[in-house]
Amino acid sequence: RMINARMETVAEKPAYRKAFAKRRCLLPADGYFEWYPTSQVGKAGKPVKQPFFIRPKDGGTLAMAGLYELWRDPTRDAEDPLRWKWTCTVITTTATDDVGRIHDRMPLMLTRDAYDDWLDPSPRPTDELLGLLQPAAPGLLEAFPVSTLVSNVANNGPELVEPLPLEGGPLDAG
Repeated sequence: RMINARMETVAEKPAYRKAFAKRRCLLPADGYFEWYPTSQVGKAGKPVKQPFFIRPKDGGTLAMAGLYELWRDPTRDAEDPLRWKWTCTVITTTATDDVGRIHDRMPLMLTRDAYDDWLDPSPRPTDELLGLLQPAAPGLLEAFPVSTLVSNVANNGPELVEPLPLEGGPLDAG
């Protein structure tokens, strides 16, 4: 039900402790969005936020560290096949390098050699599991501004990840 779990507390927080021990997953993505507050002020007197798309420079796929959970919907009958909901959360850490200029947190990425250990549900020491979680390697990511259309969940399409002009080109995020 929660979108992000902090690496610093994921093994201890009651909301994540059991899933961290047994229900770990990989969340593949081409990239992810973060919003940066600009110097412009909107109608409500708050800073206008510019969305950025952050992705691997090489066009590869990110493998974000995640947890999953099954939740029983108490509003549904016990015989209803839709009474169980699958949910997942992304594990985050303090943003590194240039990504930190856009947002102070970022998803944790798993390297290919850590996939099997991360996905193995057998009991493991917490320190061993936490050791698999590393921020993206420096130089791996790039970030660029995209259309504010991405801020509306009704919008979907490749135009949402098309770069907008940014003086100086894309931000190197690592």
